[in-house]
Amino acid sequence: MEFTFKYLFYFFKYVGLVWPLLASLAVIIIVLGLVVGRLESWSRFDSIYWAFITAITVGYGDFRPQQRLPRILSIVIALVGVTLTGILVALAVNAASLAFKDVHV
Repeated sequence: MEFTFKYLFYFFKYVGLVWPLLASLAVIIIVLGLVVGRLESWSRFDSIYWAFITAITVGYGDFRPQQRLPRILSIVIALVGVTLTGILVALAVNAASLAFKDVHV
């Protein structure tokens, strides 16, 4: 249990430090999703939903852009999403490493 608390402490500590970067990437995903949604005549909710499904590379396929520019923007959304996910994974690995050192040293 001690490891879990230390892990959460470090994870949220470092998420707090990089929060502006994470928020900026999320805003980019939302804005680009709304642009694609406007071009494709989707609702705002559907646009943001599609953008985050694309960003985390799940891609259910229930919505997909039909025009050229939205398709290009979907690639940009996916690249930003991979960056966002990579940062979160790096923070999680770093937090686990620090917590492990604290508990076992």
